[in-house]
Amino acid sequence: MTFDLSGKTALVTGARRGIGRAAARALAGAGAEVIGASASATTDDEFRSFACDFADRQAVYALVEQLPAIDVLVLNAGTIERRPAAEHGDDLWDRVLEVNLTAPFVLARALGSRMVERGAGKIIFTASLLSFQGGLTVPGYAASKGGIAQLTKALANEWGSRGVNVNAIAPGYIATDNTQALQDDETRSRQILERIPAGRWGTPDDLGGAFVFLASSAADYVHGVVLPVDGGWLGR
Repeated sequence: MTFDLSGKTALVTGARRGIGRAAARALAGAGAEVIGASASATTDDEFRSFACDFADRQAVYALVEQLPAIDVLVLNAGTIERRPAAEHGDDLWDRVLEVNLTAPFVLARALGSRMVERGAGKIIFTASLLSFQGGLTVPGYAASKGGIAQLTKALANEWGSRGVNVNAIAPGYIATDNTQALQDDETRSRQILERIPAGRWGTPDDLGGAFVFLASSAADYVHGVVLPVDGGWLGR
C-alpha cells in the first residue's frame, strides 16, 4: 500500500484557486506531475496550466485534444448561482449544469475511456454536501451535485472491473470564494458553525489528504464512494 504518486500525471480542473489549488498541490507533493485547467490559466510555477471555459462544450473538447495520457483525473471545476427557485432563470440553470455536471462527464468519458484501454486510472469528482441535502436558493447547484454523486456510482459500476477507480469527495463548508456570501452572513455563519462538530469552517488544505488517498494505490479497492470531508456535518 502506498500514497506515492511518483510517475503519475494528474489533471486537476479548477486548479487556480480554492479546493482545486489545494488538490493540485497535494498531488504534486505526493510526487505527481500536475496539469491544471481553469477558466483562466494560473501563473503557479508548480504545474502546467491550460485555460478552459467549462461552460463552453467545444472548449472542453478542445482541452481533451491537448492533453497527454492522464493517470489521475480530478474533476473539481464548478460554479454556483444563489437565487430563489422561482427566480432561477434558464440561463443560470444551463450554466451551472454545463459547468458542474456536463463538463465533468465529457472529460470523464473522454479521458476515462483511455484509462479503460490502459487498464488503470483514478477519477475523482468534487461532489458536495448538497449531493446529500437540498440546500437553500441553489437549485441548479444542488441538482448538479446530486448528479455528480450518481455519475460517480454509474461510472464506477462500469469501469471498476477495468482497472479504473471512480470516486468523489464531498467537501463540507470550506472557506473559499464560493462560500464567501455565507461566511459574510453573521447569522448563517453562526448557524453553520453550531452544527459542525469540528467547530470551524474547513480550509482547502483539509481536503488534500483525501485527494491523495483516492488517487493512490492505497484506494485500489475503493469504488463508487462519495467521501464526505465535512468536519462531521453529516453526522449531525
